[in-house]
Amino acid sequence: MSTAADTLISARSADAATDLAVSIDGLTRHFGAGEGAVKAVDGIDLRIRRGEVVALLGPNGAGKTTTLDILLGLTEPGAGSVSVFGEKPAAAAKEGRIAGVLQTGGLLADLTVRETVEVIAALHGRAALARVPEVLVRADLEPIARRRIAKCSGGEQQRVKFALALVADPDVLILDEPTAGMDVTARRHFWSVMRADADAGRTIVFATHYLEEAEQFARRTVVMHRGRIVADAPTAELRANLGGRTLAATLPVSGTDALVRTLSSADGISDLRVDAERVSLRALDSDAVASVLLNSGARDLEIAAPTLETAFTALTED
Repeated sequence: MSTAADTLISARSADAATDLAVSIDGLTRHFGAGEGAVKAVDGIDLRIRRGEVVALLGPNGAGKTTTLDILLGLTEPGAGSVSVFGEKPAAAAKEGRIAGVLQTGGLLADLTVRETVEVIAALHGRAALARVPEVLVRADLEPIARRRIAKCSGGEQQRVKFALALVADPDVLILDEPTAGMDVTARRHFWSVMRADADAGRTIVFATHYLEEAEQFARRTVVMHRGRIVADAPTAELRANLGGRTLAATLPVSGTDALVRTLSSADGISDLRVDAERVSLRALDSDAVASVLLNSGARDLEIAAPTLETAFTALTED
């Protein structure tokens, strides 16, 4: 990450006593009033330490975006407390300690890409202005720096928002669906930059619908459902403990009904499906289920490793 990495690492070392980057206690947020009120966030507690890379997952309406907006000081909590390095989120954002790439928020159509980044950099002082050329390169915007925002595609505008978040060199980076609208090449570049930042010690919290991004990049995954946190664990552990293995096999010529009844009543089996001559399912104890299938005369057995998607489905299905 060149000079930015050196600056980032030295800043972390100078402030090493404050290891807790984000602290959330009893956070609740309602929208609306009376019987029509919607509880977007329902009393969550969360601690994120400096340098962690955390994926925030959940179906639409789970409370992810509201939580991230509160972390950035854009929305006030209804109840509970939120702090970023011991400060209120709005104060931390003003100091440039936390910044975000959000789904919402427009850009000035008449400005060029470079002008847009320079305007925001100017709000953070000379050091931020000096970082503009490097930020344009890191966000892969240098080739289109003179292009007006109105002429930029959705993915290019998303990269501009990324540059705006980087220009203050924040300690905490909040990303809400950061690669939405980006093509495969742009997504790959984006995550390579994020990996460099994470290696340098920047704290990164991101929400995404691309579960493979969380699986490949996040060291820790927090799953929200109906405003509450339903899982919080290292990503690999979550995948292994909740994902289970997927098994598929060709059913035996005889005894099919009895086999299906045995499988459907067994513990630790879910997503059991029978399609023509094939049966598929997800099992926590794949060895035991494989033995049952093979002993019944099933053939062409296939076993797939657990994935974050299967864990996510298990946690959020109603």
